[in-house]
Amino acid sequence: MGLPKAEPMESYKLPITATFVKKRNSYSYEGSILNHMSGIDLSSNKLHGEILDGLGKLSKIHSLNLSHNNLVGTIPETFSNLHQIESLDLSYNNLSGRIPTRLIELNVLEVFSVAHNNLIGMILEKSQFGTFDEGSYQGNPHLCCRSLHVNCISTGSRPILPSADDESEEHGFMDMEFFYISFIVTYISIVLCIAIVFYINPHRRRA
Repeated sequence: MGLPKAEPMESYKLPITATFVKKRNSYSYEGSILNHMSGIDLSSNKLHGEILDGLGKLSKIHSLNLSHNNLVGTIPETFSNLHQIESLDLSYNNLSGRIPTRLIELNVLEVFSVAHNNLIGMILEKSQFGTFDEGSYQGNPHLCCRSLHVNCISTGSRPILPSADDESEEHGFMDMEFFYISFIVTYISIVLCIAIVFYINPHRRRA
């Protein structure tokens, strides 16, 4: 009497299920689709230092979460290379500087948060960035925006420092204004001097 034939081990494996959370919604996936999904969650790990530019080379990544750490420095410009990213969370760190304008190239980005950092400048409003609400930016008192209720005036924050171009333009207007004022004052002074001379010297006044 022979022993029963053993089934392959693969038939006893339980199916693997992955949960992907974005925009407060949770989605479960299983099967071959898992081979095409990727994400990195390094939140709440007490990380410190600057964000590595090399993370921008992960062009196939769909989700990156670096929130609730002690990261400093600026948001890398290389993040604009993450063309397939759908969720980018950099909230609750000590990041500074401006939000790179090239991030508007992230056309499939659905979740974006830089809340509670030390960022400055204008909030991006083009492309998909026009759909993100105040919660994506709150806790950055020096961020300004025209369309959202997040601006330096209403929060009583100090104004954003002007760029070099703005400063040069402002100085140009001030120089022209100073020129006109100086010209008018000089002209009036000359006319008054001539009038005084004619008034004091009757001979010249008759001439």
